[in-house]
Amino acid sequence: MRQADTLRTAIDIGGRAVELVIRRNKRARNMVLRIARDGSHVHLSIPPRGDLTAALTFAEGKRDWIATRLAARPAPVPFAHGARIPFRGETHTVFHHPGRRRGAVWREGAGAAARICVCGAAEHLPRRLADWLKEQAKAAFAQAVRAYAPAMGVRVARITVRDQQSRWGSCSSKGNLNFSWRLIMAPPLVLDYIAAHEVAHLVHMNHSADFWRLVKAHCPHTDAAERWLAAHGAELHRYGRKG
Repeated sequence: MRQADTLRTAIDIGGRAVELVIRRNKRARNMVLRIARDGSHVHLSIPPRGDLTAALTFAEGKRDWIATRLAARPAPVPFAHGARIPFRGETHTVFHHPGRRRGAVWREGAGAAARICVCGAAEHLPRRLADWLKEQAKAAFAQAVRAYAPAMGVRVARITVRDQQSRWGSCSSKGNLNFSWRLIMAPPLVLDYIAAHEVAHLVHMNHSADFWRLVKAHCPHTDAAERWLAAHGAELHRYGRKG
């Protein structure tokens, strides 16, 4: 009987049970271990005919490597009054307004005084702030896609924002685009680039030279955005996480 393609289990890392997801990947030639961007689990890709039991043994032999990577991750920043979070690349302080309009969220101030105000009960602040950020992200992506789609000669069916762990965006052959809402916290050029990247995939469903020529022809800040993501992208997953 063929083994399942995915195994979900836990691995002990310094007395802490860390979720381990082992998955067969048709493009994998070797075992590849990585930490999820939010630090919530460890992912191990193995070749299509790879043995899951052998993969588990491999992961267990990498406990020290996993522990080192997890320890190096930035501390979580829960959504709460006084938290400092980025929005469109600028740091904002979260401010709770218990007595104001229920459920309202807005930005005010600039520079060091910039803040995001959240009304209603304190226990609802994390959800309301996350919902607001998702709304802002969807609106920003929709605006960027509206500019890039006609320029590249394609039509987009639907735009969705999610909390994606392994990629910043994705697309389907049906014209549906998915984006990470966390990019609303990055500088605008980064979000704009990811929008261009996914729209370009509706023309070239690969990362060929033709694909990159198309992206860079329409998005001149591609390289700058890629550098920012490489240096700071993982940090976006610390916000809204409980310690």
